Amino acid sequence: MTEAHETTHFGEQTVALEDKQGLVNKVFHDVADRYDLMNDLMSFGVHRLWKDAMVAELAPPRTGSRGYQVLDMAGGTGDIAERIVNSSHGYAEVTVSDINGDMLRVGAERAKSWRFPAQASFVEANAEELPFPDKSFDAYTIAFGIRNVPRIQQALNEAFRVLKRGGRILVLEFSQVDVPGFDAVYRGFSDAVIPPIGRAVTGDSQPYQYLVESIRKFPDPARFDSMLSTAGFSRVKHTAFSGNIATLFSGWKI
Repeated sequence: MTEAHETTHFGEQTVALEDKQGLVNKVFHDVADRYDLMNDLMSFGVHRLWKDAMVAELAPPRTGSRGYQVLDMAGGTGDIAERIVNSSHGYAEVTVSDINGDMLRVGAERAKSWRFPAQASFVEANAEELPFPDKSFDAYTIAFGIRNVPRIQQALNEAFRVLKRGGRILVLEFSQVDVPGFDAVYRGFSDAVIPPIGRAVTGDSQPYQYLVESIRKFPDPARFDSMLSTAGFSRVKHTAFSGNIATLFSGWKI
């Protein structure tokens, strides 16, 4: 049971651990309908290349004697799931899971126009307490969502539990820019440009102020590798994208 004195970060704020999920839910409730548009504006569309690289690394099979089962966590709007299904030519079956019902609503509506709409299902669930049996999935993916989970280690433990032996986890997340000079430029852009863009597009800058701050609180790549190993994953590695603006982590359940 969570004790009252336990705290965590909500952006730059220190909040009670049990309060963070509700605050995060409000952020994504407020931006759900414009979430993908804002990603395009904030990254100049480069997030699409990072996501393509993530699915290319996953390399979902296109044939086999049984379906290839993927859990895409925090995948509400469905953009990762659609990529996986298309890459597999409709062979993969993706369970899109998110704790935020508004994000799932957007994704489920969009999925109606996919090339393979029947290959995805949408399930509201908490990453820290997944409602799926042990060894249910061949792969677990999460893109730009793990940093919003209050208990990241618990979510990684759950990912390990629901993966089959031989299954793989892929985590795409914003990271700490480590290119001298570019780090200052990126920080200035994040502080001065992203919240005003958010206000212009969604009517509120606060959700995007939180998202900028949450990136800075996320563990560095070496520490996150260690968290994956602690959860039980083997052959853990990470690949930096675009000067380490984003990092792709991977591990296997051996």
